[in-house]
Amino acid sequence: MSATGNRTATPSKTEAVSYDASLLTDHDLYLFNEGTHYRLYEKLGARLGEARGQRGVYFAVWAPNAEQVSVLGDFNHWNPTSHPLRPRGVSGIWEGFIPGVEPKTLYKYHIASRYHGYRVDKTDPFAFYRQRPPDTAGIVWDLSYSWHDQAWMAERSARQQWNAPISIYEVHLGSWARVPEEGNRWLSYREMAEKLPDYLVAQGFTHVEFLPVMEHPFAGSWGYQTTGYFAPTSRYGTPQDFMYLVDTLHQHGIGVYLDWVPSHFPTDEHGLAYFDGTHLYEHADPRQGYHPDWGSYIFNYGRNEVRSFLMSSAAFWLDVYHADGLRVDAVASMLYLDYSRREGEWIPNRYGGRENLEAIDFLRQFNTEVYAAHPGVQTVAEESTAWPMVSKPTYLGGLGFGYKWDMGWMHDTLEYMRQDPLYRQYHHHRMTFRMLYAFTENFVLPLSHDEVVHGKGSLIGKMPGDEWQRFANLRLLFGWMFAQPGKKLLFMGGEFGQVREWQHEESLEWHVLQYPNHAGVQRWVADLNRAYRAEPALHELDTDPKGFEWIDANNASQSIYTFLRKDKAGKRPVLVVANGTPVPRHPYRVGVPHGGFWREILNSDAGEYWGSGVGNGGGVEAHPMPAHGRPWSLELTIPPLAITFFRHED
Repeated sequence: MSATGNRTATPSKTEAVSYDASLLTDHDLYLFNEGTHYRLYEKLGARLGEARGQRGVYFAVWAPNAEQVSVLGDFNHWNPTSHPLRPRGVSGIWEGFIPGVEPKTLYKYHIASRYHGYRVDKTDPFAFYRQRPPDTAGIVWDLSYSWHDQAWMAERSARQQWNAPISIYEVHLGSWARVPEEGNRWLSYREMAEKLPDYLVAQGFTHVEFLPVMEHPFAGSWGYQTTGYFAPTSRYGTPQDFMYLVDTLHQHGIGVYLDWVPSHFPTDEHGLAYFDGTHLYEHADPRQGYHPDWGSYIFNYGRNEVRSFLMSSAAFWLDVYHADGLRVDAVASMLYLDYSRREGEWIPNRYGGRENLEAIDFLRQFNTEVYAAHPGVQTVAEESTAWPMVSKPTYLGGLGFGYKWDMGWMHDTLEYMRQDPLYRQYHHHRMTFRMLYAFTENFVLPLSHDEVVHGKGSLIGKMPGDEWQRFANLRLLFGWMFAQPGKKLLFMGGEFGQVREWQHEESLEWHVLQYPNHAGVQRWVADLNRAYRAEPALHELDTDPKGFEWIDANNASQSIYTFLRKDKAGKRPVLVVANGTPVPRHPYRVGVPHGGFWREILNSDAGEYWGSGVGNGGGVEAHPMPAHGRPWSLELTIPPLAITFFRHED
């Protein structure tokens, strides 16, 4: 995503820059105004360096409708007139070098607009570090850091391909764990680095996905109301502290995905909104520029300079922080002009349609440039509609994402699991319908934070029945997710059956692990992860229809599902048998394609998971008795409210 050519490596040390006149070249300005400058963070903002033999900071900010722009901060006692910047031709950029300004200096831009006498102090959109909210000043910062993740970076491409096992643990940094003895404070980035990587390794996850770490004024937005598109939140430490967390995760073999929010931004006065006295980053017309659901502004994707800004933000987190992927939030809200709007509240595109053509072009540009510059990373779309080809290449007409969240699977599966088992036979299709579209996209199966907030309760709280049945159902749910084609995502706390709905100001309920039912779920998730990684049939063909075969999808009366997952070589298929009722079934005959021994490698009803211990004694020998259209069959004992996995062995 380089403005002058692709670049996949980032220097580990920031060098001093000599500014004879300006850091910006005419070529930079051309690319910026064209919408194709993908590393503006190297040019705009506050850059440490020297000019004419003096150390200081070069400041540059885009404010084309300003009459005057100056820098104010603790270095000049917040005087809005002492350090004016100069306009760079007609580019709309104001720039200047201020000698004597040092790292850690607090600063803002004072903008006097050409219009309406508007004056405002703005936080630098390109600030690398910001004050801890509710304070909002930028902080001059040197991003030097010595990375130690070379081994991970060299092999991450292979570990993130469609044929690789990808199991993602979704984390909100402020509530994964807290320190009640110290006023219920959250853990810092470095404290997380001491605890989180080891936990992920023990649980078998391959990746972690952080809810937005970009600076945000309101903690209750969980980061989705972003103001700092180039700054990790200072709530948990410095930029280098966050680099250390990513570095440590990589050294433990854990990939790092970051939530990234180009779909909207908050209206806070210090942020991007009404930046220079005009609607610079957002559309002026609220029918295009305002989100009624979130009370936030919508980027003007048709403005070239806004594209350069957003593209540079994406590149920044991949370049500077070694992120392995970007998950793009609320893509549907970008794609549709009438998203969450009634008739007359939106403006059709130039063809009279509801599609946001500028946003579509931006998303394609984003994906094209990300993959060109960083072939080893992945982009993931949270897209909740049936928009076609979200995860197909742009040259085929797709949006170009690597993966798409399967929201339909999530809704159907949770709706089925909520049902009393007595009535699940009438909802049988909810668990089978997905296979009609499962390979139209490269899917991630999400059980995310969105399913455990806003009165929805926890995952265990959605499960019906008495205590034993609820935990059996939860284990069945997780087993079903890992058995299905697609990559996996589970929000923190779900892996041990957190009882309370997620609260962003409180720690997860780690204390419940003293109880065997919760500890059993945690052990089950760890074993699912290990099997998912160890068995090629469970991940190699996650995005290929050759990797899945129904044996019996139609036993609604008994709520039993049987299917095969297959590996690329066709040598080690895995049989999956799921029972949605509390009634054990024995004998139950299941057709299989091969004779020999089928080893029971996972059983959610095993005693170590707090199950009832019903199983098949380690495995079953196939008999030459046809069933389900296959020449061989197994006579199984199917445990109640459980899922079992059998691997064929010669």
